[in-house]
Amino acid sequence: MSGICEGRIVVITGAGGGIGRQHALAFAAEGAKVVVNDLGGSRDGTGASAGPAQAVAEEIKAAGGEAVAHTEDISTWDGSLSLVQRAVDAFGGLDVVVNNAGILRDRMLTNMTEAEWDAVIKVHLKGTFGPAHHAAAYWRDRSKAGEVNDARIINTSSPSGIFGNVGQTNYGAAKAGIAAFTVIAAMELSRYGVTVNAIAPTALTRMTEDLGFVKKQDEDAREASQDEAWNPLGPENISPLVVWLASPRSSAVTGRVFSVAGGFISVAEGWVNGPSVDRQGKWEPGELGEVIPGLVAKAATNADMQGNRRSA
Repeated sequence: MSGICEGRIVVITGAGGGIGRQHALAFAAEGAKVVVNDLGGSRDGTGASAGPAQAVAEEIKAAGGEAVAHTEDISTWDGSLSLVQRAVDAFGGLDVVVNNAGILRDRMLTNMTEAEWDAVIKVHLKGTFGPAHHAAAYWRDRSKAGEVNDARIINTSSPSGIFGNVGQTNYGAAKAGIAAFTVIAAMELSRYGVTVNAIAPTALTRMTEDLGFVKKQDEDAREASQDEAWNPLGPENISPLVVWLASPRSSAVTGRVFSVAGGFISVAEGWVNGPSVDRQGKWEPGELGEVIPGLVAKAATNADMQGNRRSA
């Protein structure tokens, strides 16, 4: 029986471990041909090794699937271009880009260095832009040549980006940027037969193992679960949504960000105008003291890290 991504050609960044590895295995199980990208660095982005990407590619091939490794740095222009070219050279085309690569350099704002800011922004934001840009250019050229695309980009945001988390101004800013990038890219690329969506996943991996809110969520989920064998925050739980979004079955869904953790999936709802006032003229600064507190009091509170409204 063929899978829902049978014959699809998929590139996945940061697929040497954690959520990315699970994506690669899940895509292969559903019949996709997979380019496994991973620089092989540490959690903070330092170092490099071809081992992780190659190991996942070999794991897929040992199970009867098709995969190749790619170990260039996708946060560089040439590295992201070579990723797209790797898919074309190895499998003859490209259908799906999953932007998953990331690093952490958590620090309180007052202590964060310029290098810590720049490194995280580069890997997450530029590392999403580069592969998306080069893939989009490939699909645009196909469209102009009269070819029909049924292509997908799936980006990786985070609860830290759409809800916020202390100590992660760099990471959260990058992930919020990815959510906005997703919405705008979806608008731009629909004409070429490309959908663009994002996920904001919660899972226990080496990236999140020391984040208190993730551990607490895992403990609560295990306590509530009736299945002792199920790992509620296992990274493997994230991949089914990504595989479906990458499949031909998802063609009507674009420009959305999905929260996903364990068996939970939610469509995240973005910024909207809340309580408002319009005097049809210019305000004086001093007048706003009689206006702004009342608007804030009427507005919904910001969400917590699980996407629930905080108590006022």
